[in-house]
Amino acid sequence: MQARFKVVSISHRHAPLKIREMVSLGDDGCKRLLDYFSEYTSMNDVMVLSTCNRTEVYYSADDDRSDEIIKLIGIEKGHNNLLALKEYFTIINDSQSAARHLFRVAIGLEAMVVGDMQITNQVKRAYQLSADLNMAGPYLHRLMHTIFFTNKRVVQETPFRDGAASVSYAAVELVDELTSEINAPRILVLGLGEIGADVCRNLDKMPRADVRITNRTASKADALAAETGFETVTFAEVDKAMQEADVIISSVSGQEPFISGEKVKEMNILTFKYFIDLSVPRSVAAEVEHQPGALIYNIDNIRTKASEALERRSAAIPAVEAIIEEALLEFKDWARDMVVSPTINKLKNALEEIRKEEMARYLKKGMSDQEARRMDKVTKSMMQKIIKMPVLNLKAACRRGDAENLIDVLNDLFNLENEAERKV
Repeated sequence: MQARFKVVSISHRHAPLKIREMVSLGDDGCKRLLDYFSEYTSMNDVMVLSTCNRTEVYYSADDDRSDEIIKLIGIEKGHNNLLALKEYFTIINDSQSAARHLFRVAIGLEAMVVGDMQITNQVKRAYQLSADLNMAGPYLHRLMHTIFFTNKRVVQETPFRDGAASVSYAAVELVDELTSEINAPRILVLGLGEIGADVCRNLDKMPRADVRITNRTASKADALAAETGFETVTFAEVDKAMQEADVIISSVSGQEPFISGEKVKEMNILTFKYFIDLSVPRSVAAEVEHQPGALIYNIDNIRTKASEALERRSAAIPAVEAIIEEALLEFKDWARDMVVSPTINKLKNALEEIRKEEMARYLKKGMSDQEARRMDKVTKSMMQKIIKMPVLNLKAACRRGDAENLIDVLNDLFNLENEAERKV
């Protein structure tokens, strides 16, 4: 029987930023968790997703493993008693509800900015890592490909993805508002990961801004500068660039804040300087705001100012949910059929063995090739008709949630378990 699909989730829906950054995992952390699950547990169909707004572990197991998973995340992050914060986690142990949650996350219904396409790409990368480490089984493979197909339908059939309403777009709209009275605002984009690069592409729509970009890996900055026409700053010159900037948009990854209160104090700010922190964990220390003239906006403060795109997306949510429910229903039928597939195959193999034994017995009596071909054709047709009703009844029992009793009857009636062992 298929083990139940489950999820352990912590997200912006139920946890503030200071809690989320305690459990945020980088690529290496996600890989280490997957390696542990592979080596030391019987869990399968495991996928670890960690973004600015959520950290989630999807898995299949017969029992609830949420406490173990939360403890492991705590060990990975250096928190010995993470279970004390279990109230911030959402635990879903029903397969259909867990699958529905993953649909909603991957398509953007649960995003901070509804319809944000970044989450779709992040889910794809999490799935790819799971597949690369052989932690994705038939259930997760089928579920993810169903989600990808559903996402295409959402894009093609609804306005849910229309407009540029993403976290990065919301950040740029905030910059535009904050600098509305500055003729040529000087903006520094610090860190050019996915969200930083997306911010740069949206800043291209602010022609009045003087934008400079920097990244630890200079080649990434050079490539983005070639795309956007922005000036690059070497990472060695970043302190000087921050001193000169009116707005600093930071998405630098790291366990400790990159911009400290002491560093900002040394800037000797004479007018307002805005720090927009899009990192989780935060890359701008909270004490920065204690410095005169320094104002911080973190990822939880970002809200889209121009709401037309969001209004269209919000209006499309019922249509998106209807498409998801349709896909979930089809996936549920497949998952139920998968439960009885081993029994169906055992039954087919058992009947085929009987057919072949009887064919061999009659062939020894001197059948002609033409007679043998006719007998093979007739017996195959008989076998297909014999097996048709048990298969249909099994699938119907699945849909009623009563497959186990019929599986036991067929196993006893045709001695399927012993037949399978005998073939091995």
